Amino acid sequence: MHFNFAFTAVQVLWTLTLAAHLVLLVVLLGRDRIRRFRWFFTGIALVTFRLIASRLLFGRMPQLVLGETFLVLGFISVVVGLLVLVELSRMTFRNATPPAWGMGITASLTISALALAVMGPWPALVSIVPNSLMNAVNLLQLLTQKGGIAVDLLSVCLGLLSVFFGRRCGTGWRLHPQLVIIGLSTASLGQLATQLIWQAIAKSAAPHSMAEYVHIMDLREKLLNANSVIYVVVLIWWILWLWFDEPGARLSTDETTGSEGPAAA
Repeated sequence: MHFNFAFTAVQVLWTLTLAAHLVLLVVLLGRDRIRRFRWFFTGIALVTFRLIASRLLFGRMPQLVLGETFLVLGFISVVVGLLVLVELSRMTFRNATPPAWGMGITASLTISALALAVMGPWPALVSIVPNSLMNAVNLLQLLTQKGGIAVDLLSVCLGLLSVFFGRRCGTGWRLHPQLVIIGLSTASLGQLATQLIWQAIAKSAAPHSMAEYVHIMDLREKLLNANSVIYVVVLIWWILWLWFDEPGARLSTDETTGSEGPAAA
């Protein structure tokens, strides 16, 4: 018996990604995590909106207007992503001393800036000076693209710092900030690896026929699908861990219940 599935891998992954985002929003709402992770919730809601809008508006709006709309949304996502990192950093390293904060911020910014400088081509300065509408669009596109890479690089740095120094600064394993950072840095690492691998393929590839070109494009689609799978796994990771209370919260609840029991009796 042969089964004929009408859905492509891209459609299946898009559906799983959207469903996982919606479930994660429900968990954040239902388990009352928004007060603690305001910017993280905002970031997830923004990505969900972009997923739905891309499917509803594609083919129904002029390409130029659609591109500019999602360019603005992408820039907003970069700003929100930076605020998410600030939010998680404050919770993870709440007991760190000011010198430790300074060293961590300096190291993260330096490493991210050096990596960003060597990743991908940079346009000529003349093309991004905002003296015309097209140049303004080019500048916004550059800020969105490079800003997204910078957020990924900083997320990886934050993940490494939290793994090595989080416990000393007040955030141990199985606490929500640490678990959110692990997922965030994993998703960013997958995104960066996908970009670097594709850049290496694009630089070395020299297709001499349509078949070779199609093969290269198939490799690109497989890379993107693999990155989408990693992101879906990260979403499931967030859903599972944010559903459960932290060990300290459960202990406090048990102590409160135990202390109220005899009094009520």
